[in-house]
Amino acid sequence: MFVHLDLGWMSHPFALSSFRIADANQIATIRSLGLARVRWSPEQSDLPKTDAAAIAPPPAPTPPPEALADTPTHAKSRGMRSALAQQRLATAQVERQYQEAARDWRGASDLALTDPQAAGERFGALSRALLNKMLGARELSIRAVAETAGDRASHALNVGVIALLMGRQCGLAETDLNDLGVGALSHDIGKIELPSALHKPDESFTSTELARYREHVALGVALGKSMGLSPGALLVIGQHHEHCDGTGFPQGVDANRMSTAARLVALVNRYDNLCHPAQAARAMTPHEALSLVFTQGQRRFDQALLTTFVRMMGVYPPGSVVQLTDDRWAVVESVNAARPLKPKVTVHEPGVPHDEVLMLDLAREPSIGIRRSVPAAQLPRDVQSYLIPRPRSSWYFEVMDGEVQDEPPSQAGDITRH
Repeated sequence: MFVHLDLGWMSHPFALSSFRIADANQIATIRSLGLARVRWSPEQSDLPKTDAAAIAPPPAPTPPPEALADTPTHAKSRGMRSALAQQRLATAQVERQYQEAARDWRGASDLALTDPQAAGERFGALSRALLNKMLGARELSIRAVAETAGDRASHALNVGVIALLMGRQCGLAETDLNDLGVGALSHDIGKIELPSALHKPDESFTSTELARYREHVALGVALGKSMGLSPGALLVIGQHHEHCDGTGFPQGVDANRMSTAARLVALVNRYDNLCHPAQAARAMTPHEALSLVFTQGQRRFDQALLTTFVRMMGVYPPGSVVQLTDDRWAVVESVNAARPLKPKVTVHEPGVPHDEVLMLDLAREPSIGIRRSVPAAQLPRDVQSYLIPRPRSSWYFEVMDGEVQDEPPSQAGDITRH
């Protein structure tokens, strides 16, 4: 049976909220969730013919003869509408999942000072939920999502999600992945004890302000201990500004004294800070940030991790503005690590409203590629406003297992648990 769980994405262990039940263990897990009802879709279920006939809806009225004459144009139009509906559904689901994770992160962060033990448990639960989704999926893509979660939540999720995807790509053990996730999600927790003006370093900082900003690392470690975090997670918090060549802070340790998880988070943290600096005017495109990290980070960052990071994010990470080989402008929306040079893009189509444009999957277009990436400021004004309706983007992941991920309740049946 193909079922739909009416729970938040973080509230169950399955990779998707809608899926086809494959074995008895999944049934036992669904029962353990305490749901009174589970929605299901007969049309998407593998039912015996007799059962399918019993629940089949009455036949639709026979259309008039003139309606039966379908033309290729009409068929193509229907196909476009269907594809657009699926695209909107997938985008809405990723946005929902991102907002749910952001809400959970804020809930944990808000408790860090008043109930640190509860905060630590919530950070751990969020890390495990994200990790379960990643480990439970065969294939994942990195998606650009609209940033509406708030600055601190967005940065923490950007670093946490990308770090966990990196750890998965590197084959880290599950225990190490849990430490990595908790440490990445809480790496800047010490900043809650600093004035908001000191949350991001700025060139205008005085030496006193810079020193005060750097205190967030020690403050974070102290908070992490009060939250009962593991030694591995505490190392991530304490070393996320260290460099492999010993030029980082607060202790100036080198790669030999940094944990693998800390080296990984230091790299991802630098990338996201380049994309989202204190002064928005100084923000780099994801492609520019990736290029700078790669060229200037040859000594600062672990070389093996740096290579894996570039391979996973793609030469043109989500959010990059590019020119295609057919001269059209586009923005990269999604990158699959298995095909990093062939992302999905939204193309500038002047005659089509932005929300009605189908993403172009370059993996399915062998004759079209990416010629170059450009800063958004260099685009013609009309192209810029069309392709980048949101001023800032964050990153999340999308399960690419090929299942239908959601369906309106009106199109599904109910199972009542006895």
